[in-house]
Amino acid sequence: MSDASTLKRVRSLVEPIICDLKLDLYDLEFRGGTLRVTIDTPAGSPGGIDLEAIALATRLIGREFDHHDPLPGHYTLEVTSPGLERTLRTPAHYQRELGKTIAVRLRDTVNVGRRVQGVLIAADEQSATIRLDTQDADGIEERTVAFNQIDRARTVFVWGPAPKPGKPAAADKPKKATAKKAASKSATSTTPASTTSASTTSASTTSASPTSASTKEEAR
Repeated sequence: MSDASTLKRVRSLVEPIICDLKLDLYDLEFRGGTLRVTIDTPAGSPGGIDLEAIALATRLIGREFDHHDPLPGHYTLEVTSPGLERTLRTPAHYQRELGKTIAVRLRDTVNVGRRVQGVLIAADEQSATIRLDTQDADGIEERTVAFNQIDRARTVFVWGPAPKPGKPAAADKPKKATAKKAASKSATSTTPASTTSASTTSASTTSASPTSASTKEEAR
């Protein structure tokens, strides 16, 4: 089975679960034996995803995979939130982040800088347009980049003004959750500020701080 058909099969199992939780399936990636499922609150939501939602999604996805076994052999399932600085891989990712600062690294550039940073002002199915933080040598303020020219891209978290004395900083750290599963398969879930792991036979749970927790279970 090809990676494309594998991801299609996995998506058909994962999407209904995430939809029922009133969340978005932000990304799905299978690389190096790890299946990474990235979930988020719907675009425009006032808050981000929390550890409880990630832990619940992890349990439900793990249960579904136990029944339908979408991946052959040994693998790691990772369920995660995008975090404050999120990877941009698809046109939908760019369209979701309009108005935000992004950093782009280009491939195969000739006579132009390889790195581009600025505010994402437009995106369609083929390209993204960025208002540059700094004009380039030709005085150009905006640059349109085709997606097939992009090697890597991510949003850039822009810190607000320094808080007044005695007040906390404006931004919270991202949350992270991780789930692991081992035997003929394994599963892990992660998000930028909380961590949970799910399997079947043994379990241990640790929490490092009010915004971070991890759970591991080994299955056979």
